[in-house]
Amino acid sequence: MPEKTTENRLARAFAAAKAEGRIALMPYVTVGYPTLERSKKLIKAIVEAGADGLELGVPFSDPLADGATVQRTSQIALDQGTSLRDAFQLVEELRAEGVDVPLVLMGYTNPFYQFGLEALAERAVEAGVDAFIVPDLPAEESDEWAQPLRAKGLDLVFFVAPTSTESRLKTTAEKASGFIYCVSLTGVTGARENLAGDLGEYMGRVRAATDLPLVIGFGISTPAHVAEVAVMADGAIVASAMINHLDSFSEADEAAAAIEYVKKMRAATKKP
Repeated sequence: MPEKTTENRLARAFAAAKAEGRIALMPYVTVGYPTLERSKKLIKAIVEAGADGLELGVPFSDPLADGATVQRTSQIALDQGTSLRDAFQLVEELRAEGVDVPLVLMGYTNPFYQFGLEALAERAVEAGVDAFIVPDLPAEESDEWAQPLRAKGLDLVFFVAPTSTESRLKTTAEKASGFIYCVSLTGVTGARENLAGDLGEYMGRVRAATDLPLVIGFGISTPAHVAEVAVMADGAIVASAMINHLDSFSEADEAAAAIEYVKKMRAATKKP
């Protein structure tokens, strides 16, 4: 019997968005925030609203790439005992309940490495994970990770930033699969009023290095930001701004609020 691998939901999602003349919208949810059950309800609401995929944050105590909002959600999830095993269980339940968009686990090397890389790949496929984003894993040091993940059909996504050199862009493009995560600014995650003025020039440099889909994250806070990203990328990740918005609603209203928010963001994904 052939080894089970994930179907390539990421490629399918980007192709579908492109065929519709828009970019993919991939919101971020911290696993276990506000609680495990509520994060599951939020994910299902976000999918219902038309998200093309989700980035699921695995809580970690020292998240170097995350700003105050995501750090806060991670700490609350950790305080409740949320773990990597819970993240896998959540994905497995979502798949069993019909969620078929790409689900990408974003987390840090310690929990993944402690789990064991071979076991990580096996459990990911079993649960229905499509890819991993590991902010503190440099592309140059990723071969040990890439081998077991790619053997199971899992993508390993890497970051580039406005400060990335041409050499670094080339190396990252050679090592990455699924998509390239393009950090929109020099800094950590968090809602911003404006995106960087030189974003177009930076994205042009990244595009010259790879044919992979380019997804912009960090600071995307409004439909206007999504529309700006649609000019130069293949996808957008919305995190802190959505979390802050939903925090203003009661538990009874947060799913409906998530649907309304994501629909507004998705309406801005049309390419000009």
